[in-house]
Amino acid sequence: MIHLTYTHWPYIAASYGFALLAMLWLSVQLALRLHRTTTRLALLERHDARRKPTS
Repeated sequence: MIHLTYTHWPYIAASYGFALLAMLWLSVQLALRLHRTTTRLALLERHDARRKPTS
């Protein structure tokens, strides 16, 4: 009887690794996008506050 030492575990580990990398990539992109958006919003609010009279 021939016993193969090669199993399917490397494929499972690779798929989990790729899933983790994809989640990390998407999380970093989301954080950068959120930072840019909040910066733009703060700039717009600051310019908007200058235009409105405080009467």
